[in-house]
Amino acid sequence: MLDILCIGDAKIDIFLQIKPGNPQVDLDKEKNKLQISFGEKIYVDKYVLGTGGNATNTAVGISRLGFNTGIVAEIGKDEFSGKILNNLKTENVNTDCLLQTDTEKSSFSIILSYNAERTIFSEHVERDHNFNFENVKTRFVYITSLGKIWEKAYEKALEYVEKNNLKLAFNPGTLQIEKKGKVVMEIIERTDYLFVNKEEAEEILYGKEVSMGLNGTRAIEKLLYGLKSLGAKNVIITDSDNGSYLIDQENNIYSIGIAPSNIVEKTGAGDSYTAGFLAAILNGLSPGEAMIWGSINAASVIQKVGAEEGLLTKDELEERIKEFNNFYPTKL
Repeated sequence: MLDILCIGDAKIDIFLQIKPGNPQVDLDKEKNKLQISFGEKIYVDKYVLGTGGNATNTAVGISRLGFNTGIVAEIGKDEFSGKILNNLKTENVNTDCLLQTDTEKSSFSIILSYNAERTIFSEHVERDHNFNFENVKTRFVYITSLGKIWEKAYEKALEYVEKNNLKLAFNPGTLQIEKKGKVVMEIIERTDYLFVNKEEAEEILYGKEVSMGLNGTRAIEKLLYGLKSLGAKNVIITDSDNGSYLIDQENNIYSIGIAPSNIVEKTGAGDSYTAGFLAAILNGLSPGEAMIWGSINAASVIQKVGAEEGLLTKDELEERIKEFNNFYPTKL
């Protein structure tokens, strides 16, 4: 029996770290554009090859925190797929439901790390995602982003959750939010814990074309109530340097800032927050307490290059909680 089953993407991440001051790279802050010399060889200070994908990152994070975790994903069969499999097995993530397609290759993301921020070039190899849940037993399911052909997989996952009356967490990806079709709304309606960032919350509620210009606590409250009205029992919104916000089943609203950290690179911050939060829930803690686990786990990850290197074990996380003994959510 698994504690949680994570459904989504598994891929390879390549991080290229570029130090500020590199004459071939410039940041136009006003236009939010990273400018690179065209047609030249660009020197990087460091590269990191790792595994990625929201489901992979979250599964590894929850496993490190001491829970029996499995993953449902589809990968190719090339030299890089072996790295994905080996990493999952090393991290004690059950791969019985991982599909491998002989004729396909691994999906990649190339991440430029510059000035403590990341720019992601993401490829999604088209896959059928013909997942089978018949022989897997779990008490919790986490559904997150899938590339391209994803709707049937989402429908199967929702059917599996409902048939077995399982707890459900949901973090929709870009493709799912852009389409915002029937199955996405049905999953939101059924979900126990919905995770989105502020921009995703706005897009789900108002659409990509509508800029609401929402700022401040009252604006966040509006988003929380709006998403909860769609049926989600608990809604968690992350908002970059402003921390995160939660509305629980009783409509209590909490906020928590970001835990102290020296930011190196932000890839995986959201996944590590989700992993910490869900591990706390699996540990029997309240959603408010889960915000602490999520925030501290995320703070650790952004101090390293890559989405997984900084993920904490349970003992490490508990030590950090003692260290940050005044770090807790505020009820709004």
